[in-house]
Amino acid sequence: MQKKEQLYEGKAKKVFATENPDYVIVSYKDDATAFNGLKKGTITGKGVINNKMSNLMMAMLEKKGIPTHLVEQIDDRNTVVKKVSIVPLEVIIRNVAAGSFSKRYGVPEGTAFASPTIEFSYKNDDLGDPLINDYHALALNLASEQEIETIKKMAFAVNDAMKEFFRRLNIDLIDFKLEFGRFKGQIVLADEISPDTCRFWEAGSWDTEKHVSLDKDRFRRDLGGVEDAYQEVFKRLTGE
Repeated sequence: MQKKEQLYEGKAKKVFATENPDYVIVSYKDDATAFNGLKKGTITGKGVINNKMSNLMMAMLEKKGIPTHLVEQIDDRNTVVKKVSIVPLEVIIRNVAAGSFSKRYGVPEGTAFASPTIEFSYKNDDLGDPLINDYHALALNLASEQEIETIKKMAFAVNDAMKEFFRRLNIDLIDFKLEFGRFKGQIVLADEISPDTCRFWEAGSWDTEKHVSLDKDRFRRDLGGVEDAYQEVFKRLTGE
């Protein structure tokens, strides 16, 4: 399948049309941003890792019965996916308090939850992706009630599968962001699953005062070793 005209360029990816109107090609970049684009940089090799890792995770989730946008990987940076209409909701699942949750609610990072939490944010850069609830989503006509319930069910199923998967790699899945799209009347998992969108900590290290981050927090917080962290997650995932 061949790239045609560029349809979109975001912070981390470019999207190209193909000869098939149902499919597009996603091309992953090494560009990195944080804090709604206020901080910018480059993480060398990130695009390759995120592309390959996302595809591996999507394939795993497909086997668990979760429909995704994945069609086929072309090469290290490019993948054919279904041309979905993105539901403008960012879905955040949290297993342990960290990041913005800790700041908003005054909960120390590393506090484990009795059960996972779910948050929605309105996917709108101009507004800073504000947190919203189900009723806001319905009022803004972002999704139907049935779609919201489907998204919730799928998001928690993804969490169950990914927690178990990463636990075997000695990685704790602290929290992560998902996006969903509509494809021929069906809600499917879209976007990516990578150290850009997940908060990964070395297993058990969140019980200590200084957890070991294996994700984009190393870029956000100027912790150093960003490329090494991405490569470490990928190495455990693939053995490469």
